Amino acid sequence: MEMRIAWKLFKRELFQGQLMLIILAITLAVLSVTGLSRVSERLQLAINGQASKFIAADRIINSPTPLNPDIVLQAERLGLAHVASMQFNSMVYANDNFQLVTVRAVDEGYPLKGKIELTTGITQALPEQGTLWYESRLGGILAHPKRLELGNSEFNLSAEIARLPDAGFNPFASSPVVLMRLDDVAQTGVIQPGSRVNYVHQFTGEAAQLTAFEQAVKPLLNNSQRWVDVQSGDSPIASAVKRAERFLLLASLLGIALACAAIGIAAQRYCQRHFDVVAMLKTFGASSKQIRVLFGVHLLLVTSLGIILGLIGGLILDGIITAYLPQTIADYSPPVARPIGLGVATGLISAFMFSAYPLMRLLAIPPLRVLQRQLEGIALGMWLHLLLSVSAMALLGYLYSQSLPLTLTVVAGVLLLGVLLSLFGFLLIRAGHSVGMKTTNPMQLALAGLRRRAKQNAVQLVGFSSALVLLLTIIALRQDLLDEWQKQLPAQSPNYFLVNIAPDEQQPLEDYFSQNSIQATDIYPVIRGRLVEVNGETLISSAQANDGVEGRVGISRELNLTWRDSLPPNNDLLEGKFNQAADEVSVESGVAERLGVGLGDTLTYVIDNQRLTVTIASIRGVHWETLQPNFFMIFTKEALAPFAYTSMASFYLEEEQKHLVLGLIRSFPTVSIIDVGAMVKQLREIIDQVSLSLTLVLVLVLLASSLVMIAQTEAGMATRQRELAVLRTFGASGWLLRMATALEFALLGTIAGLLAVIVAEFTLYLLKTQVFELVVYMHWNWWAIAPLSGALVVALLGTWRCRQLLQKSCSELLKA
Repeated sequence: MEMRIAWKLFKRELFQGQLMLIILAITLAVLSVTGLSRVSERLQLAINGQASKFIAADRIINSPTPLNPDIVLQAERLGLAHVASMQFNSMVYANDNFQLVTVRAVDEGYPLKGKIELTTGITQALPEQGTLWYESRLGGILAHPKRLELGNSEFNLSAEIARLPDAGFNPFASSPVVLMRLDDVAQTGVIQPGSRVNYVHQFTGEAAQLTAFEQAVKPLLNNSQRWVDVQSGDSPIASAVKRAERFLLLASLLGIALACAAIGIAAQRYCQRHFDVVAMLKTFGASSKQIRVLFGVHLLLVTSLGIILGLIGGLILDGIITAYLPQTIADYSPPVARPIGLGVATGLISAFMFSAYPLMRLLAIPPLRVLQRQLEGIALGMWLHLLLSVSAMALLGYLYSQSLPLTLTVVAGVLLLGVLLSLFGFLLIRAGHSVGMKTTNPMQLALAGLRRRAKQNAVQLVGFSSALVLLLTIIALRQDLLDEWQKQLPAQSPNYFLVNIAPDEQQPLEDYFSQNSIQATDIYPVIRGRLVEVNGETLISSAQANDGVEGRVGISRELNLTWRDSLPPNNDLLEGKFNQAADEVSVESGVAERLGVGLGDTLTYVIDNQRLTVTIASIRGVHWETLQPNFFMIFTKEALAPFAYTSMASFYLEEEQKHLVLGLIRSFPTVSIIDVGAMVKQLREIIDQVSLSLTLVLVLVLLASSLVMIAQTEAGMATRQRELAVLRTFGASGWLLRMATALEFALLGTIAGLLAVIVAEFTLYLLKTQVFELVVYMHWNWWAIAPLSGALVVALLGTWRCRQLLQKSCSELLKA
């Protein structure tokens, strides 16, 4: 019986449009989450797919010893593609010349991602047996021989390497690279017991396969083996990828918050419109159980319909956006199960959790309301509504992002907005106790209406302010990320590095740059040294610590040290003052944190068998992504003067200046030239792709915010219609009512803009300090732009929605 009545009432209210607002809100929620999730995952796959070309694979295991065969078998069982290679240093000989080289011995299938670039073009092949491919600069060093000796074997030199996809970026590793087949290594006799060899195993596959492989294999690796992916420090785009993924997650989280606000507003409006219905049903003898079934079925049907429409809309949205994406992004197709699952979970959790409080109030309406319409049943505490809403938002946020800092930041922003709105509503209610319908002028009438509908306006401000907070946050973060990347990789980033510059070559080199108008960075001296003590305490390696050796764990390799009189241009001074005295040193912040040192601590180095003790005078933040010379430790010239050094520099050449490289090679034959132009180009392509991703997400959030604002203007339409009828009866003109309505919505928009700026600045502070590691600063222009924009947008939306009411005559309003 109850089900039949519920179904009939549902159909009637659906056709009359009374349920459309809440259905639209749930549809918007599911559409936003499904669409944003699908697009975000596609963009994440594309970004990671492009970035993975830097390591020629999706995952890498580096090991100083042969890898456990069980790990390779596990990869094969999971269906991953795999290729093995070796990397070691050795001397090569040609005629009377010799040179230390880095040997890359690769197996069939290399590279799994990316392509080998030769000076003659791109190739998918590998060197033939008995043949080496060599880096261009090796030919100049060895006077372009046809053959060379490596160990016990002699090899033909058949092609020059312009770039390997996983060449990485380490200007200090100045040895030229030669590429050979893995099968040829044994006959050279170079690898002997105790030889220093890096065994490299590269893997590619689907995301699910890689996740399963990581979970199974990572626990099996020892301390000397390294797991590498595109977000590891080895990838020069790691920081950009991490930040882009966080941004995409944040955008979707804000979309969830936006959707939840829309559902809460819609549910509140739906239940308020049914207070009289519940009172009538109870008057006619309906039991509490029957009423619970009636509205429970309504909520279930509305939620189901909203979820279905939202899923369809989300997939259509993904298809439309994908059609306009570059083919390199559109080719990536993530599994559809997770976006659909998130959409369904969002619809169910948000609909029931955000509707629980309004439904409780609705079911508590007394029958006496038929005679006394001011009765609204039990006044349930708002704390319950707040608890349910925040819990639902936090649950959905964490389910989607799996990131506690992101989820807590969004929840903190929502709580601050709630506190500000509560304070504003309280002030309006206190100010509006004795306010009537003053019709002296439009502003007085607008202020009177604003104060009289304090509770309704506070609800409306939730939607308006939420939408503006989202827009301000997304716009600011997108711009800050793009600015940060542009600073790190400006238009004329260095595309060549010079290493092994002898002291007597420094001035001639600077003259060569000046004569040929080459834009170069400063020339940095480079000295190798090992850190052995911190505050007099001996440092040990991680391996020694695992073997039970007592001491302080430090950096177990030699460092590249330099000196400077001033702070490098791509460094930020975080603490202290840059080196003033000969016994002071400046330390990079990451190393300082790793070593647990700060200002005033002493560091002792061994350089050329001599000890050097210095005091930490400053801590620096270093932008490692700038493709410029960067150092962990910077000394004064006086401190490092006793030690021999070589220098390094980087410079930029336009395409038409590339011939100058040959002049450099001839003029400075002992200086090693490293071409990173191809890497810079690939970095730019990925940054452009990330920029497109951020723009698309911004557009999606903008559309979702607009829809919520439009839906929000529905709130209070019935009350506004009654007031317009009364005002018309008392002789108010159409012009007065139109102006008053526009001004009231404009005031709401202004207040929403101010609240949004406060919450957005607070949220951005948390995001920049806890998640994105960006510079925090105030957006002072927002304090004028946001209120004005809010006033304009909300006024236009409000008057557009009220246009039909404002055009009706007094008799039409009274009949309605």
